[in-house]
Amino acid sequence: MSGTGNGEAIAYIRQILGELRQVARREGADMLCYLIEMAYVEADDVSRAVAPVQPVLEIEISPPACQSRRPARSSSSRTR
Repeated sequence: MSGTGNGEAIAYIRQILGELRQVARREGADMLCYLIEMAYVEADDVSRAVAPVQPVLEIEISPPACQSRRPARSSSSRTR
């Protein structure tokens, strides 16, 4: 797939992702918000021609833009 080379398409994608991130945050869709945030960061990296960083799967990252509005679930242990 060839691009226009001027970055307009990537800038548009980044803009739309920013708007989708706000919608996901308002709806309390934390995981969706997080995934959109990752795509937003990637679009920013592509627009700056920065090589993407390989994800480290062992750590959990929660971007500040997607903080949960729902109360934390309490974990209860079951005894048998």
